[in-house]
Amino acid sequence: MSERSTTTIPSTSLKIKPYLAALLLSFLSLAAELPLAEAAEVDATVTVADPYLEMHTGPGRGYPIFHIAERGESVSILKRRTDWFLVRMPNDTEGWVHRDQMERTLQPSGSNIEFAEADQSDFTDSRWEAGLLAGDFGGANVISVYGGYSLNRHLGVELWGSQILGNVSNGWAGSINVIHETWPDWRISPFFTLGTGVIHTAPKSTIVQGEDRTDQAAHAGAGFRIYTTRRFMLRAEYKSYVVFTSRDDNEEVEEWKVGFAFFF
Repeated sequence: MSERSTTTIPSTSLKIKPYLAALLLSFLSLAAELPLAEAAEVDATVTVADPYLEMHTGPGRGYPIFHIAERGESVSILKRRTDWFLVRMPNDTEGWVHRDQMERTLQPSGSNIEFAEADQSDFTDSRWEAGLLAGDFGGANVISVYGGYSLNRHLGVELWGSQILGNVSNGWAGSINVIHETWPDWRISPFFTLGTGVIHTAPKSTIVQGEDRTDQAAHAGAGFRIYTTRRFMLRAEYKSYVVFTSRDDNEEVEEWKVGFAFFF
């Protein structure tokens, strides 16, 4: 039987394996902890009303608590990074405090302080994003994860890793992309992308004879990102690949994916 690749093998169903479900849960939990965009400047002084205020070494629960401000002490708010606030005590000790505790502090008037939720401006100005998408790669199922960094409001770079699940062959792909957003201020923001990478194909030996191979590939595509709420967005995209195989002719493969991402 002639050698075929996952790029041309249809798949009848997408079976989510336990480690993929764990990956999805990890993305969700990580998204709940990561800060958004750049730290915004804040200028306010509040008084601790709880028995204590926990100060972390960084803006996230993964950073250790290194100091506690006690009830009645004052702290100055220096910066905000989404749900985390950099505060300074009168003795110049600085640390990060979560929004839940900050909203129980008191203003000089004696009332609790309130902070606005993260909004679409954070989405527009965010530097980092990561996501998980699934879809179709030339008739095979594909599950992808990516991380991206915005160089400016219109241009960014992304690293992708994908697992391809076919009936006759499986494989993986890795790529680096350049992404361009023409209207980054729109809630539904279209984008265009160009990239290059590699695709590895591993035929299932019990079904088809063939050797594992790794081929270079290039692609172009388009899609859109939809801001939903807080730090989350939906993402859908289409890409057209040219796979430079070791055979006489190259392969053309179409891919579409839909999923979610979070920005920080």
